[in-house]
Amino acid sequence: MNDKIYNIAIVDDTREIIDMLQKSLSRSKKYNISTYSNPLTAIDNIDSKIDVVFLDIVMPQMDGLEALDKIVKKNPGIKVIMMTASSTLDRVLKAHKNGATHYIMKPFSSMENIEKKLETVLSA
Repeated sequence: MNDKIYNIAIVDDTREIIDMLQKSLSRSKKYNISTYSNPLTAIDNIDSKIDVVFLDIVMPQMDGLEALDKIVKKNPGIKVIMMTASSTLDRVLKAHKNGATHYIMKPFSSMENIEKKLETVLSA
């Protein structure tokens, strides 16, 4: 059994999304979770100790794609799961091109699916 504790960052301007993800992921003792409602603060604080970032694509302070670019440049190889309530194929492709590992739609169909996606990303 893997006893590693993974460091997860959640970046979303919607407090309810942050709270839902944090509550769900906190049930497992495998995750140390940091949350950010402002992408600028997240960029300053996310470092190589973070294993996976959940990153909203639409935020008022900075577009999630721009934040993705800055996070990946600062931390090459970091795994990022993009989240959005609405998007186009163009944005999905751009996110993937800029370093996103996975992409999930909000509202989430189930927290179990989010946790499975996270496990997949961590095991890759």
